[in-house]
Amino acid sequence: MDYYATLGVHKNASQEEIKKAFRKKAHLYHPDKPGGDEKKFKEINEAYQVLSNSEKKTQYDQYGKTFEQAQSQGGFHGFDGFQDFSDFSEAFRSNKGNRVEFNFEDLGDVFGDFFGGKTQRQTTRKTQGNDIEVEISLKFEEAVFGVKKQIEINKFNTCLHCHGNAAEPGTKISTCSTCYGTGQVQHIQSTILGQFRTVGVCSDCQGEGKKAEKKCVECNGQGRIRKTEKIEVEIPAGIDQGQTLKLSHQGDIGIKGGRKGDLYVNVHILPHSKFKRKGNDILSKTTITFSQAVLGDKIEVETLEGKVRLKIPAGTLSGKVFRLINKGVPYLQHRSRGDQLVEIIIFVPQKLTKEQKKLLEELKKQGC
Repeated sequence: MDYYATLGVHKNASQEEIKKAFRKKAHLYHPDKPGGDEKKFKEINEAYQVLSNSEKKTQYDQYGKTFEQAQSQGGFHGFDGFQDFSDFSEAFRSNKGNRVEFNFEDLGDVFGDFFGGKTQRQTTRKTQGNDIEVEISLKFEEAVFGVKKQIEINKFNTCLHCHGNAAEPGTKISTCSTCYGTGQVQHIQSTILGQFRTVGVCSDCQGEGKKAEKKCVECNGQGRIRKTEKIEVEIPAGIDQGQTLKLSHQGDIGIKGGRKGDLYVNVHILPHSKFKRKGNDILSKTTITFSQAVLGDKIEVETLEGKVRLKIPAGTLSGKVFRLINKGVPYLQHRSRGDQLVEIIIFVPQKLTKEQKKLLEELKKQGC
């Protein structure tokens, strides 16, 4: 096993970088956490035991993959499984005299497996609700000018039967006799490093500090119930394809009155038959006749706000682009707008009258 690869650091990494990498991975792979991996957790502990100790690190750099073999043959000593916790604990502890205190809310119970088996993971008393993500489709014009849309989402809201306290109405709610209303229990353990004080969630009340005599029959003691709700979403003018709107506190409410999550609205813009968008500019095309291109003219051009007059100079070539100022898409951050870029296409007729052909033949003779 490559200890550097296990922790995700370079061979010349500083002790602070090694410690930081270890803490990050310890949080990620702890078996008590969702998605935890006990095997990887033990591997990163083993790697940190070596790389955090200058003597062991030097020996490991020297022997490389034969590290364990060299140790068993007497090449060096002092590393045997997880018996030496001095370097390991240093990554997280804060000393107060002879007592080392750990806040397991921050550590995710990293030391639970080593000091007296797995301890309960510290959580907040009220768990925050989940975020919700939805998709919304807008017409081209709605995205340009903004619009209010009403959407339906299925989410957790406060249970109206118990008003969120999770208890069946009329039943008693008492202070937890195990934690005396604190929601936490403390354990003090003696180790070779001194006394360790661990703080965990009270298993009797799940951190609430109080217990209901009977759970609410509607929400089964969660204090919330799922239902469909209509929400009005204000789409700002100028929003673009793929952008996401965040509506704070419009997601699921947490268990037993926990803070609401957020609502994320992903925007999809439907294509337009005549206009396209490039940044904050709108692209369009308009067709003119050969005579208009040669002689010049004033024509009507379509915009999202109606028709406007556009002057076509004499001698305009097909593909020429004219700019209509402030006829584009508003910028989200300020009141200004982009422009509309109009590409000129010269119409070439497929069929001509005899008179038209005669006129063109005459122009041809004159070199036009």
